[in-house]
Amino acid sequence: MIPIPKTQTLLTQCRIFRLTTFNRLCALLQQMSKTFGEEAILATDAIVELINSTDNEENIQRFALLVSEHFSVLVLGELIPVERSESEYIFVSLTFSPEAIATFSTQLAKELSPDSPAKQDLDRIPRIVRPNDAIFQSEFTLALVEIAAHNFYQSFSEFQLENEAIEGIEYACRLPDFCEPLESLLRQQIEQERLIERVSTQIRQSLELPIILSTAVEQVRHFLQTDRLLIYQFNVECAPGELPQKSIEMQHKSCVTYESKATGKITSVLNLSEGNDCFVNVPSLPERYCQGLTRGIDDIEIEYANSDCFLALLRKVQVRAKLVVPILVKDRLWGLLIAHQCTHPRKWLDSEKNFLGAIAEHLAIAITQAQLYAQLKQQKQNLEQRVRERTAELHDAVLSAQAANRAKSEFLAGISHELRTPLTCVIGMSATLLRLSFGKQGLKKLSLEKQQSYLQTIHDSGKHLLELIDDLLDLSVVEAGKAILSITSFSLSRLAYQCRQIVKQKADSNGVKLEVEMEVDPKSDRFCADKRRVQQIVLNLLSNAVKFTPEGGEVILRVWVEDNTAIFQVEDTGIGIEEEQRSLLFEKFRQLDSSYHRSYEGMGLGLALTKQLVELHGGIIEVESTVDIGSVFTVRLPAQPLTSMAGKQDPEAKNVPTARGRIVLIEDEEETAWTICDLLTAAGYQVIWLVEGTTAVMQIGILRPLVAIAAEQLPGIDSREIIRLLRSQPTTKQIKILLLAEQAIAPDPSKDSKAEADDYLEKPVKPKQLLHKINSLIAQ
Repeated sequence: MIPIPKTQTLLTQCRIFRLTTFNRLCALLQQMSKTFGEEAILATDAIVELINSTDNEENIQRFALLVSEHFSVLVLGELIPVERSESEYIFVSLTFSPEAIATFSTQLAKELSPDSPAKQDLDRIPRIVRPNDAIFQSEFTLALVEIAAHNFYQSFSEFQLENEAIEGIEYACRLPDFCEPLESLLRQQIEQERLIERVSTQIRQSLELPIILSTAVEQVRHFLQTDRLLIYQFNVECAPGELPQKSIEMQHKSCVTYESKATGKITSVLNLSEGNDCFVNVPSLPERYCQGLTRGIDDIEIEYANSDCFLALLRKVQVRAKLVVPILVKDRLWGLLIAHQCTHPRKWLDSEKNFLGAIAEHLAIAITQAQLYAQLKQQKQNLEQRVRERTAELHDAVLSAQAANRAKSEFLAGISHELRTPLTCVIGMSATLLRLSFGKQGLKKLSLEKQQSYLQTIHDSGKHLLELIDDLLDLSVVEAGKAILSITSFSLSRLAYQCRQIVKQKADSNGVKLEVEMEVDPKSDRFCADKRRVQQIVLNLLSNAVKFTPEGGEVILRVWVEDNTAIFQVEDTGIGIEEEQRSLLFEKFRQLDSSYHRSYEGMGLGLALTKQLVELHGGIIEVESTVDIGSVFTVRLPAQPLTSMAGKQDPEAKNVPTARGRIVLIEDEEETAWTICDLLTAAGYQVIWLVEGTTAVMQIGILRPLVAIAAEQLPGIDSREIIRLLRSQPTTKQIKILLLAEQAIAPDPSKDSKAEADDYLEKPVKPKQLLHKINSLIAQ
């Protein structure tokens, strides 16, 4: 005898079929196996010789088994002999449980001989069996209902004719008892499909994942008639739940994120985390969940009898039975869909497991869809942010361009006004002098005092024009980064009083009192910086203060030293500056009164240039002002290191180190000469520029420089004649000579060596090349 193992049954009440109906069911499985192709395994009782059971020799066992990757089912039958009946009847049970199917195939394979062809197929079944696909499950259920309905109508007709003749079949097979299980099965299948369709429709219509999950949890719990249904999500930030957590860290790992309860008396487990200490140690469980494992626990008291901590936790939250289905998103375990029975054990049916698995698959689709939507939404937000930022940048650029255009227009209007005023005086008064210079009496008609006044006005106007042009040139040089500080040591007190003396005449003419307050210790009076630039800073501040201070006002220059930093402060009792206009003070070509007819002259360059010169020294400039009370400008200049000296010394300086050496330049081209002088001066050399080549030999003999730089083409004398003369005199023959040539020249041994330079430099002069050659000649 080959025993057929007991399995969970789906049709627990309706289990009597006609034998012809059972054969139709087996034919259905054979037809479905052809649909699945070679991968399907179909086994029936024909593969073995069945022997009647010793306990009931009249009963004959039948079975049909279909296994594939998409759908698996086991159908068991037990023939019932009925006297005085032409029809044969059979008790039928079937199961979709992968565990039951695997157990059946394993036990059946053990009874077969090793060389049996069917044994190899049966051995493969435990490895390939898995939960059924919802689509194939639905198709099979509908076909099964159709077969069962046909069986019912045939059986009902026969029962009417043979009811009195049938012995051995109890009244349980009458119409109500026979139809109710089929009707219940069909109704349950339809409700499952409707619920799955509602979940699918909601997923298609909504991208709000919280709404989808919370609604699905509520509807599925109601359908399964469970006490609690929840979603346990991995790797999520969880808010503290009702139960105390052992560690805050656990709140950022895994917890219950969605929950539906049948009644308010059931304990809430929302935000609950199981914790590492109480988690049941099943090493392969996560991997099996990732493979789609559906785990049904009928009674926790039996399943977790050896895990006191976890069992106590489940008791605390009122769990007696549970069904766990994984939610897999992109082949990764996203979470678990868990059904709880709280008060009593529960036998979880295969249909319930398959249904919950189908819901989990649809939720996985919703989660994937929501994640993609969130990514798209984030990308959209990032793009919108970039568009806003770019739009703001373009808007700022437009405003800046418009402001620059207005500033340019204002500057052109201002400079035309500022230049026109002194030029009008120069042209008008010079024209008057020229007109009166002719005639019989000439200038005799014009008194000497009047002539002197005209000439003084012409002189002052020309000087004012020169100052305007100098400011423009200075600002352009500083902004181009070509300005070089000429560091010297000078007296702060002397510089302050010199500035006062220069501005005093203008202050007196405006009726403004000008004072200097020195708070410098005589020991700290010496300061290292670019004296000319510092003086320019102080003069600009003083002139500006005098200009905007009304008659009877006062301007004070204060000077003191703090931590090797010179501080110049100019305070006035002038018109003051409104707070919203202070940001415009140091902009180029900007005057706070920008109308054409201004009360105060100037192009708006003074403070802009002052700020540039202060920052060139590494200092800062600050301003405080109150309208109609006055302003205070404060400049802080750090002392400059003497190691960066340009080689020049203030005549008053004492104990200041000398330059790196003296160099004589013989060049008649002014542009080239200025370039070389600036480069070598910035490098720390003392440069003497000679324009005439005829007297160069005598002057070089007196100066005795380290290097003499001579242009190849000089008016009135050949440069090689200068070289020959220098080489022939004992006092100058050791001086290195660098010849400036229009094109590269290499030393020619065939020529007179006394007329050849030590090295050659091609025009136009390149700074790095010039300094390299000078350093090389000095090092020889």
